[in-house]
Amino acid sequence: MAVEEGAEARRAELARRLSDVRARIAAACADAGRDADEVTLIAVTKTYPASDARHLVDLGVHDLGENKDQEAAPKAAELAASDAPVRWHFIGQLQRNKAKSVARYADLVHSVDSVALAAALDRAATRHRDRPLDVLVQVSLDGDLERGGAAVGADVPERELERVVAAVVESEALRLRGVMTVAPLAWDPRSAFDRLAAIAADVRREHPEATIVSAGMSADLEPAIAAGATHVRIGAALLGKRPPLR
Repeated sequence: MAVEEGAEARRAELARRLSDVRARIAAACADAGRDADEVTLIAVTKTYPASDARHLVDLGVHDLGENKDQEAAPKAAELAASDAPVRWHFIGQLQRNKAKSVARYADLVHSVDSVALAAALDRAATRHRDRPLDVLVQVSLDGDLERGGAAVGADVPERELERVVAAVVESEALRLRGVMTVAPLAWDPRSAFDRLAAIAADVRREHPEATIVSAGMSADLEPAIAAGATHVRIGAALLGKRPPLR
């Protein structure tokens, strides 16, 4: 009985938080003159149990984000076994040796940031999927490649933005859907997201299908939406501060 009561309390907490986040998204869209339906909420369930993910699905959230394959793969398998309708977003930095695993369950990979990673995902998707793998090119706005991302005019050729975009477009089994960024800590979020919007527009001129702009998290979803984000990645505001899984 205590377990059931705990589950119901957690579901109620998530429902309250979800209502608050959706209200923030709606208000930000209204301020920007946009329709709230233009913005997809991705619930970032990293470090949270599969039971939280299931609660969110039951509450109507079908886009879930993870940033580590060792946690994402079993969680995706658990929800798949229950036929939960989920679109999995891989949003963290991805090592090439994890490409095969991620290609099996991810619906959208947000963090393609090198020619080599694009090639590894392409090989994995060719062998382990029956449909193309949608990907975003992660953009480093400040050129700090250690934090992930491809940069305009990067000194490292395989991390140069145009080269990474080309590698995705020329691949057999990947489909370019747009761009993603994490705002640099030292930058004003609106300036960062405006910069991303300009880069996204440049990419879209050459590749009209690249319509996704993944930007904004719990602390900065409003400026991201004001700058045109189509997908926001929300963790703490939705799931709260809880001890990480051990």
